[in-house]
Amino acid sequence: MKALLLTLGTRGDVQPFVALARGLAAAGHDVLLAAPHRFTAFAERHGVPFAGLDDGPMRLMDTGSAVGDVATGGMAAKLALARRLPSMFTQVLDDAWTVTSDHHPDLIIHNGQVMAGQHVAERLGRPAVLGLPIPMFVPTREFPWPGQPMPALMPNRATYLGMKGPSVMFGRTIDRWRASLGLPKRPGRHDPLRAPDGSPAPVLHAISPHVLPRPADWPAAAGMTGYWFLTDPEPRPLPRPLAEFLDAGAPPVFIGFGSMSGTDPAATTATVVAAARQAGVRAVIGTSWGGLTGAGDQAGDVFTVDEVPYEQLFPKVAAVIHHGGAGTIAAAAAAGRPQVVCPFVADQPFWGRHMHRLGVAAEPIHQRALAPDRLAHAIGQVVADPAITTAAERLGRLVRAEDGVGEAVRQLEGIAAPHRR
Repeated sequence: MKALLLTLGTRGDVQPFVALARGLAAAGHDVLLAAPHRFTAFAERHGVPFAGLDDGPMRLMDTGSAVGDVATGGMAAKLALARRLPSMFTQVLDDAWTVTSDHHPDLIIHNGQVMAGQHVAERLGRPAVLGLPIPMFVPTREFPWPGQPMPALMPNRATYLGMKGPSVMFGRTIDRWRASLGLPKRPGRHDPLRAPDGSPAPVLHAISPHVLPRPADWPAAAGMTGYWFLTDPEPRPLPRPLAEFLDAGAPPVFIGFGSMSGTDPAATTATVVAAARQAGVRAVIGTSWGGLTGAGDQAGDVFTVDEVPYEQLFPKVAAVIHHGGAGTIAAAAAAGRPQVVCPFVADQPFWGRHMHRLGVAAEPIHQRALAPDRLAHAIGQVVADPAITTAAERLGRLVRAEDGVGEAVRQLEGIAAPHRR
């Protein structure tokens, strides 16, 4: 089977596809991953054949101001960002078709954010499969659309009208591009849940059913495989200074906000360091992709790291304080660690509320309300409450027992079988 994986977004959107690509290759399939150029070295380090896509709207993340403005600026900031986005996708779409026509796959797995997956598959007459670390597309009565908070009185299933936004925002851009591929303006062309013949398109959710049970009202085409975890092909020990810090006292908490930098990363860093000290815990501060800055000192109770493998670090910490990205949620759940979620935008508030309901996290603290006293209280709660610790450890055992990548490979093989040349 020749498989093409298309994804766009931050590292949390790309890393599960790297894991899936490795799983497909290990099963003997010819696989190619296409993602923003900035992930070239990341894919190569894990031995995954890679084709670069234009970074497109990812450039907005480079300044940090776009996320911070949307998180703090309300609807006006969201509308201003929406006006800028369509023109930033033109080269992404062109690159996606170039990669597809060169690879000529039997099957295309995409995360929906590239907005090219179902179209290039239609052009080749091959099936397209949505691969989702977030349950964004398939409506359900069991929980609201995770894309962003919706009116409280709105029925859960109705909130998924939010997924109509991309077709409204980008429809004209995509239709012009479809015309360049010789594709018609057929009904339902912008809905990745529908194949060109109107039948349901398959959807694989890279989520543990122990974290989010599969809704009973999902159609048969929507599956849940378990998380697509990425392990390092050559596991390396934690850096010696970090290992020495971990061994020098009680387990610290980890605090990191990924690439969610907000409007003032330095001020946010000062807030979280003050909260950790007020709670009386040591802290590892993850600067990662710019969400936080260096803590300014490494004196005794605070240690700053850049990029570090979560699967090695998280089992050694007392709790994980993070932004609520789906990838970090998965890593903290698998490690069996209590959590404090401090969401910025998009699906992050959804995950924060959900983990709190599961009993493995404190009540989420939105970034707009982040303050030393409030965060210190939440940290103290999750490290001292045995019920939260026990629930987190139980969840970790269940998640670690799953083989999400293996299950996804098996399902993809079944989907592709009727179409293979």
